[in-house]
Amino acid sequence: MGHRFNPENVQKLHEPKRQKLLPAAEIIRDFGIGRGDKVADLGAGSGYFTIPIAKETGEDVYAVDIEPKMLDVLKERATADKVENIRYVVSDLEKIPLDNNTVDKMVAAFVLHEVENLSNALDEIKRILKPGGNVLVLEWEAVDSEIGPPISERIPSDGLVETLGRHGFEAKLSHPSEVHYTVVLTPVS
Repeated sequence: MGHRFNPENVQKLHEPKRQKLLPAAEIIRDFGIGRGDKVADLGAGSGYFTIPIAKETGEDVYAVDIEPKMLDVLKERATADKVENIRYVVSDLEKIPLDNNTVDKMVAAFVLHEVENLSNALDEIKRILKPGGNVLVLEWEAVDSEIGPPISERIPSDGLVETLGRHGFEAKLSHPSEVHYTVVLTPVS
């Protein structure tokens, strides 16, 4: 863990093959993001999920990313799409500069495998999530594939679910494809 996506490869995030595998609008709709939800997109990158979320909620969406260059690409894309309700937050996921209980929902798409200290990141996720909120995690399954990071950098789904349980999350796992998985997290009181 700890390897970061190279901003020079940003075009890969929007290729038609990836859009077919990961239809952003459908994924956020299935997760239940709706009007009035305050949402954080962790590891927002170039806004693959951020822009559709912002269009859906009508509320502020916090685009959190450690790489300013990725947020610059997101700003350009949002401006071109006339989306103005995105708040850009340059930060890692281990100390997010948002207040406690800030958001109703979070999306963490293909970013947890890049985090240096997953325990700290999970604590932060819990801290900024409102009571009753939930989180959608998308990650690469630990299998060889043409897309995604090398297998050595992936988190196996069963390992992530186990880690989430130890950190006080109920986790609902699904496999929409052979190469990636989703987990819906709800903090256990």
